[in-house]
Amino acid sequence: QVQLVESGGGLVQAGGSLRLSCAASGRAFSGYTMGWFHQAPGKEREFVAVISRSGSVTRYADSVKGRFTISRDNAKNTVYLQMNSLKPEDTAVYYCAAATLVSTLTTHYNYWGQGTQVTVSS
Repeated sequence: QVQLVESGGGLVQAGGSLRLSCAASGRAFSGYTMGWFHQAPGKEREFVAVISRSGSVTRYADSVKGRFTISRDNAKNTVYLQMNSLKPEDTAVYYCAAATLVSTLTTHYNYWGQGTQVTVSS
């Protein structure tokens, strides 16, 4: 079992920045690929970014490329999502998740956090 707890969400104006954190406990964090997803009201949960176990491989949704950066610190059992140049359409609940492979599909992720709300005002 892996327990995931997100933090760092909040209200920010368009063009601003936020840094989300996801702290993991339980089984070896470094053995998991970590992903970030978001879900806006009335919409399906969507892929945002993923990072491999070592951090050497990252992938991003087209909508966030160049604005968001995913990183991890295996010594701290934490994955981060740095979000810059935020837009109102980034407003959603953001979830971190753990998987055993690098994937953009929600179905490949075994463990999920409870989510943190990000609201971007125009």
